[in-house]
Amino acid sequence: MLTSELDFDLPREFIAQHPAQKRDESRLLVLDRATGAISHGRFHDITTHLRHGDVLVLNNTRVLPAKLIGRQRTGGKVDILLVREVRTGLWETMLMSTRYLTDGELLTFEEGAIRATFRGRAENGLPLIEFDDPEHLHEKLNECGRAPLPPYIKRSAFADDFQAEDIDRYQTVYAANPGAIAAPTAGLHFTPELLEALKARGVTLEVLTLHVGPGTFKPVKTETVEDHRLEPEFYEVPAGLPERILEAKAQGRRIVSVGTTACRTLETLARMEPGRWQLKGSTGLFILPPFEFKWVGALQTNFHLPRSSLLALVFAFAGREPILAAYEEAKERGYRFYSFGDATLIV
Repeated sequence: MLTSELDFDLPREFIAQHPAQKRDESRLLVLDRATGAISHGRFHDITTHLRHGDVLVLNNTRVLPAKLIGRQRTGGKVDILLVREVRTGLWETMLMSTRYLTDGELLTFEEGAIRATFRGRAENGLPLIEFDDPEHLHEKLNECGRAPLPPYIKRSAFADDFQAEDIDRYQTVYAANPGAIAAPTAGLHFTPELLEALKARGVTLEVLTLHVGPGTFKPVKTETVEDHRLEPEFYEVPAGLPERILEAKAQGRRIVSVGTTACRTLETLARMEPGRWQLKGSTGLFILPPFEFKWVGALQTNFHLPRSSLLALVFAFAGREPILAAYEEAKERGYRFYSFGDATLIV
């Protein structure tokens, strides 16, 4: 598949910069794969599209407030996103600075609340930052760290106008296991009340964990999609989940994945020998057309970036032309795209 086939035109004004006023008041586009029919509503209408017996699978990863704004001693600005702890206190990061950084240079973040040292680059090229007080780093991140919003959501680097909103809304209401540096954004639309309404309707809720990593930001730059490498991400599923999924499928019940992260985790497990599932590990499963979905029967997700691995997954699930047609109709109707945008349900 040529990467150019993952392209579509999306003017900047369609990219949501802030979430809907209420989570479940975001818009919902429903695409029927069998007929190509498209319908529209609000996200809380998902209760009318999910049916008794459906199994709704949620990714309960919790986003770390892993973005920090700081300065060099020379006054240069430094913007970092924590990616992975290599050893205690030493982190691989994604980093932007206004001035050249030298190995051993001292840095201060968030008005001096966090101090660190630049330690050059790791073998993979990522900048290394060593923190002065690693024992209390997570505590300090929770106090003054910022939501790791994707680069297409613009905030003034030193303005705190939306700090509280971003910390709250760039997190699902069921987030439990810290470790992600990006939100599983399909789940941002759910409220506790909506989840209770789904359970009352006879929908079974299941959770798993996949910690979203920096690969979620990386566009597909290779000439063909197959040559793109998806960064492995850590996952963990509760004991008994694969057995419950297979039992539900045997009963003719539908497995509904909330987001591409839950989908990739489920399909990773589906490719293991029954009864010998690895419940904890990492997955770099790259789903692109053609692909046989063994477990997932419906997918709720957001509108995705051009030239992204996430769009390739959605093409694999519903077909390129139906998805592009749905996206065009969404643009005509003024839907909001990407992380803080509106939702789709593909059945």
